[in-house]
Amino acid sequence: MKSLYRSLALTVLLGLPLAGSAWAELVIRVTQGNDQPTIVAVSPIALNGLPLSEDIGAIVEADLQRSGLFRSIPRRDMLAFPSRASDVYYRDWRMLGAEYLVVGSMGAMDDGRYELEFSLLNVTAQKTEFKHRVRGSANEMRDLAHLVSDKVYREITGIPGAFSTRIAYVTANRASGKFIYRLNVADADGAREKLMLESPEPIMSPSWAPNGKELAYVSFETGRPAIFRQNLITAKRQQLTNFRGLNGAPSWSPDGKQLALVLSKDGNPEIYTLDLETSKFTRLTRHFAIDTEPTWMADGKNLLFTSDRGGTPQIYKLNVATRATERLTFRGNYNARPSLAPDGRTLALVHRETNTFHIASFDLKTGRMIELTETRLDESPTVAPNGAMLMYATKQGDRGVLAAVSLDAGVRYVLPAKNGDVREPAWSPFLR
Repeated sequence: MKSLYRSLALTVLLGLPLAGSAWAELVIRVTQGNDQPTIVAVSPIALNGLPLSEDIGAIVEADLQRSGLFRSIPRRDMLAFPSRASDVYYRDWRMLGAEYLVVGSMGAMDDGRYELEFSLLNVTAQKTEFKHRVRGSANEMRDLAHLVSDKVYREITGIPGAFSTRIAYVTANRASGKFIYRLNVADADGAREKLMLESPEPIMSPSWAPNGKELAYVSFETGRPAIFRQNLITAKRQQLTNFRGLNGAPSWSPDGKQLALVLSKDGNPEIYTLDLETSKFTRLTRHFAIDTEPTWMADGKNLLFTSDRGGTPQIYKLNVATRATERLTFRGNYNARPSLAPDGRTLALVHRETNTFHIASFDLKTGRMIELTETRLDESPTVAPNGAMLMYATKQGDRGVLAAVSLDAGVRYVLPAKNGDVREPAWSPFLR
């Protein structure tokens, strides 16, 4: 059994890189939305002659549609393009079926930045829900657009928007007969992809620091797996482990002071913590089975991890102080890669009952397991910081792609790369 488990882990690690030489940003295709979406109209943001290239209104519209909870009214159907609440004739928007309307305009500031003033209007009630201002430089227009989306989303749904967050992921392509691996960071919509590391050796398990400014990950560039941390602003890197055997699955503690990780330096894969200030390693598990894939609970006092100590891979809970261990999952012959939602109760994981791996949600209080995906070979779930969606890696034809599904399985979208294979997604926390 251990041999099979190691084989499966290696498959996840290496992914299935495909031929091709071009690198490109992710693209998004919504495949399933809410049965009763809120109908919103986003009027083009008035630029007032300012030399700005981004279409902020179009970005907001795309953000809201990607959530699956909204259906937008096409610009071609709009009777007017108001930029202020005083310019709005509610009757025109009711005729189009709009429930909400977003309007706004841009202005220049003395310091060279720009100010976007925008409003959300309730068409049915014929009132302004809010009026807000955000400011930024010319190269921050997408950031401003995502902030608008976050504000609108929260006002209508009551849930914080996650459009201003980012995702990390690994791509693999063949170039000149060799595979090239890249660790990338992009906006949550796949735009503004930024290369953090390129290597001819595999890269895996990116993990965000709680402040959203660093990543920890595993790289094979030294000839064996090693854990690194990297600052996303300065690109400064630090190698944290160099032990023989397995060095893997880094997970930041909620306070950012520790990493939980997996080491086999003592002969068997075990869970350790690493104090990032003192560089002290502390071993937490002692078992002949494989213990791996730790993830912190929000209290910083407990870890969830995967172990085959019961005969098949299952999820366990570990108290860091007492080392007390409790098995959590029993349904299915494989439960692994736990990712905890912000509510502290819902766990996303890789689940198998027969021969197919799916993404499932598991309620830590009731023990209820719900399969969320219908595709094959699904892996690496990661939950958005607002708990509305989770992202995972899957196969589409013979390509590795990223996909997302809401925790009630009502909304789905796919984020394939325009070329190549993509794996190992990690959703950032809310950015400060």
